[in-house]
Amino acid sequence: MSAAVSHPAVPVPPTPDPVGEWEMWCAERRRAVTSATGNLALVETRWLPAGQLPDPVAERAGRPATVTVTTVERTDLVTGGPERGLRFWDADAPAIHAFERTEVFPYDPAWVLDATYTPVPGARKIAFEHIRDNGGSRDLVVPGDIRLTVDGRDYTLSAFDDDGVLLLVFGDPTNGHTTYGAGRFLFVTRTGQDTVRLDFNRAFVPPCGFSDQYNCPMPPRQNRFHLPVAAGEKRPVFRGGVPAQH
Repeated sequence: MSAAVSHPAVPVPPTPDPVGEWEMWCAERRRAVTSATGNLALVETRWLPAGQLPDPVAERAGRPATVTVTTVERTDLVTGGPERGLRFWDADAPAIHAFERTEVFPYDPAWVLDATYTPVPGARKIAFEHIRDNGGSRDLVVPGDIRLTVDGRDYTLSAFDDDGVLLLVFGDPTNGHTTYGAGRFLFVTRTGQDTVRLDFNRAFVPPCGFSDQYNCPMPPRQNRFHLPVAAGEKRPVFRGGVPAQH
């Protein structure tokens, strides 16, 4: 499963100017979510009947020049077979015009944490509940365990494999208050054979926080922190309220 965000958002090792690097990351995030096929541009996800193959070229015909049509595939929760669909992106979407900014916490070096990483031979699958699957869950590949201690409490986190990158889906007490209610995402940096770095300053609002046409995984129990993670993105801000597609 792809998180549908650009991989330039993956955290980078510390530099002589970590705040400057973080500010560049924030700017890249804005560019990515407002792009012609960014999170805000997704106006429709259309799942097709079983056996029907998507034809993005035919669907694109006759539509405005601002529209892009792509294909998407997932596993059917009932049959276990492939479920195919189409995604419609509009560079002129109302959400892009209404988008003002994504609120962020100030950069805090205390939220750059190193952890141990233990690969699982052959990897394993863990059920992640998804927001718009009516309580259903999808098995996602978790290639290893991330162990760290935060505020005196030990955690064993599950980050799934997102096209070769470790993606952590996590929750904390800020969700629904100062941050997006369903939790946040974080790309994890591999720093060695058995070590990783989690820079929570680069925690970001999942795609479903920008368009209701995404179906995002929810944080599993082991990925829920007991204390507020006051770092990273909070939530999107729109002029005139939330657009209709939200």
